[in-house]
Amino acid sequence: MSERNKEILLPVKELYSYLQSLVQNRLWLKVLIAMLGGIVLGAYFATGPDWIGEKTLESIINWIAFPGNVFIRVVQMIMIPLMFSSVVQGIAGGENTDYLKKSGLKLLGYYGITTTTVLTLAVILVSIIRPGDYMDATHLITADMAINTDAITESQTVLSFGNLPTLMTDLLPANPLQALVSGDMLSIVIFAIIIGISLANIPPDTAVPLLKVLYSVQEITMAITRWAMKLAPVAVFGLMCQVTSKVGIETIMGLSMFMLTVIFGLLIVVAVYTSILLFIAKINIRDFFANAKDVLLLAFSVSSSAAVMPLTLKTAEEKMNINPSVSRFIIPVGVTLNMDGTAVFQAIATLFLAQVYGLQLDTVSLILIIITTILASIGTPSAPGAGVIVLGSVLATIGIPVTAIALIIGVDRLLGMFRTSVNVMGDLVTCQVFNRMYLKEEKANRRLERE
Repeated sequence: MSERNKEILLPVKELYSYLQSLVQNRLWLKVLIAMLGGIVLGAYFATGPDWIGEKTLESIINWIAFPGNVFIRVVQMIMIPLMFSSVVQGIAGGENTDYLKKSGLKLLGYYGITTTTVLTLAVILVSIIRPGDYMDATHLITADMAINTDAITESQTVLSFGNLPTLMTDLLPANPLQALVSGDMLSIVIFAIIIGISLANIPPDTAVPLLKVLYSVQEITMAITRWAMKLAPVAVFGLMCQVTSKVGIETIMGLSMFMLTVIFGLLIVVAVYTSILLFIAKINIRDFFANAKDVLLLAFSVSSSAAVMPLTLKTAEEKMNINPSVSRFIIPVGVTLNMDGTAVFQAIATLFLAQVYGLQLDTVSLILIIITTILASIGTPSAPGAGVIVLGSVLATIGIPVTAIALIIGVDRLLGMFRTSVNVMGDLVTCQVFNRMYLKEEKANRRLERE
């Protein structure tokens, strides 16, 4: 391993021991207990107990949710610098930059095929189960939740074939600083890839100073991550209490069929990943899940694939023997681009709300939903609650207003934990696939050298 690569991996190794101790101390179990406790307390507050005034109750709930809101802000705060520094270092600090250049298009093709496959299966699933038929939301749909027919035409125009060149051009940030400030994750990743490739093609003595700066940035973000992890159980308790107190336990129970459909859809994604491991990566399934168990549980606990990215990298390299040239490129990029769990949730949520509204969708509308969901999931920040916020752009394709998200916001926190674990699993599966390709290429190169 090169000196440059060793230097880059240092902060990841330092943070791993801390994250590993959290897993060994059953952080995930503490979070689950906190979540259930928050639901119970929130359900009690939702009944409006007589012994406490309405304003006082609201103040108490706000203070209970305070650690959770701080936790979310901290994760959002470090997400962009961590993402940018990791992508650049993963490309410029790798051992085999030629492999990364050649595998870029293959990686995009892989993401496109897997995401389209799981979304198609999700659409079929919702069409069969029809979870929206089990919920009567007539009394919940207010005037500001009315169907917006103009939005359908506008969305179809934006996503038309003739507008594709404009959409693709807009992905390149004309002002990188503006993209960083606005949090445009896809533009940031593209900018980071361009910088990383440029650094890999200039003399090392010129590239190393910037890589050292990015190393320091990554070390700072990881120190902040350690602090944020200490808030996880209290944060989940407060957020679940706040959400349940607003919507009530009855609403959550009324959404039970929607929740089951999403969970079943995520299990389908897991089945697709398992098939990829068996037939493409040729990996033992039992060994994979044994090695990935810790990071999947932690991802479930904190609902943020960005927050556990250092542990994902460590798991891939130390437990799964993934070459750092592969893992350091694929995992940071995958945190933004490979969001199959989020995409399936957004597709199911869109069709669920369409069924609640009584909309009859034709094949063209379903294809439009799939395309929009792919684009929306790519730009979804890997932070708690981000998936349901970005869902608004998907809803616009069928004229459902963003305010309709209020109907499912009460269970988003629960479902976010499941889809985050699926997203992290997807990154590790991708590493296995491309590591196999990398090893084949290295073996072929050695054979040529001997000849």
